Amino acid sequence: MSKDYYTILGVQKSANAEEIKKAFRKLAHKYHPDKNNGDLVKFKEISEAYSVLSNEKRRAEYDSYGRVFNEGGGSPFEGFDFSSAGFNAQDFANIDFSDIFGDIFGGARSRIRRGRDISIDIELTLREAIFGGEKRVLITKVSLCGTCSGSGAKIETELGTCTVCNGKGNIHENKRSLLGTFTTMRACGACYGKGTVPKQKCSACKGHGVLRKEEEIIIAVPANINDGEMVRMSGAGEAVSAGTPGDLYVKLHVESDPRFRREGHNIVTNLTIKLTDAMLGKEYTVPSFDGDLSVKIPSGATPGEMLRVRGKGAPKGGGQRGDLLIKVNITLPKKLSRKARRLVEELQNEGI
Repeated sequence: MSKDYYTILGVQKSANAEEIKKAFRKLAHKYHPDKNNGDLVKFKEISEAYSVLSNEKRRAEYDSYGRVFNEGGGSPFEGFDFSSAGFNAQDFANIDFSDIFGDIFGGARSRIRRGRDISIDIELTLREAIFGGEKRVLITKVSLCGTCSGSGAKIETELGTCTVCNGKGNIHENKRSLLGTFTTMRACGACYGKGTVPKQKCSACKGHGVLRKEEEIIIAVPANINDGEMVRMSGAGEAVSAGTPGDLYVKLHVESDPRFRREGHNIVTNLTIKLTDAMLGKEYTVPSFDGDLSVKIPSGATPGEMLRVRGKGAPKGGGQRGDLLIKVNITLPKKLSRKARRLVEELQNEGI
C-alpha cells in the first residue's frame, strides 16, 4: 500500500503550498535528528512526503496514481553521503532547505533587525471613547538620535568602511549538520549590518544611532472604543540601529460618566421631573454630548418612560449616529400641605 503523504504531514488533500510548507516546517523542527528528541525515521518520512507534495508535477502524479514516477535528473543533495544515516538522497529532491531550516541553523539569510515592542495604558473620557480623536502622551523609549538622524556619526563627518565585515554588513559562518555543511549569515555586530561605521562618533548617542529619550506620541483613538481594548501603532515602539522600530500597543481604559451610559449606538441619560410636570407636561433642559438640549416632557409621562432624541447618540458610520435616550424618573413629594392633600383627594375622587 502506498504511503498517505497528506496524513503524514497532517494536512488535507486540498491544502495549498503554503499550508504544506507550514506543516512540514513544524514537524521538521520537532523530529530533526540534530535535536535531542529527534526521530531520524520520522524525519525521513515527513521529508519524503514534503518532497512530493511541494512539487506541483510530483504531487499531480501522486494524486492521480498514488505514487511518483522517477523523474530522472540530479538531486540537489548529490555528493552527500546519506546512506550511513539511513537516508536516500532522492528523498530530499526538490526541497528548499535554506528556507525551511533557516531558523534551525541560524538563518540562511541575514535578518532585518527590529526594535522592541512596548505598551502603555491611557485613560479616556466616555466622550473620547464614543467619538474618538487624538491623545497626546509623553513616553520614554529608545528612539533614533535626533542629532545624527540615526547615523551614529558626528555632524559633517564621514562614514568609514567597517573593518570587521569589510563593508559587507554581514558575517558568513559555516555550520555542519546531518544534512551537510550549511553557510549561514548574520548581521555584523560592529556596524549593525550597515557596512559602515562613523569615523567620529555622535556625541549625543555615542555612535549607536539611538538613545533613550522622552518623546511625544500622538495616538489616534477610533470611535466607539470599549474599555480594555488595545490599539496597535506600527513602528511607534523602540528604535534599533540599522533596523525597523518595534510597535507600540496602547491599552485604553474608559472612565465612567455619571450622566451617561452606552447601549449600542444609543446614549442613555436620566432625567428626574416633578409629579405635576409629569401630569401636565413641561420643557426641561437635558445634557448631551452636543451641548444642552431643550426637551418637551409630554403630559402623562410615566416612571421609566424613554424619550428619544434622534441623531444625538454614538457614531454608526456613514455620517449616521444613534439616538439619545432620556429615561424619565418622577419624584413624589414626601410631605403634602393641607391644600395639596385636598387637591389630591379631589383627584382621587375623580378616579385619577
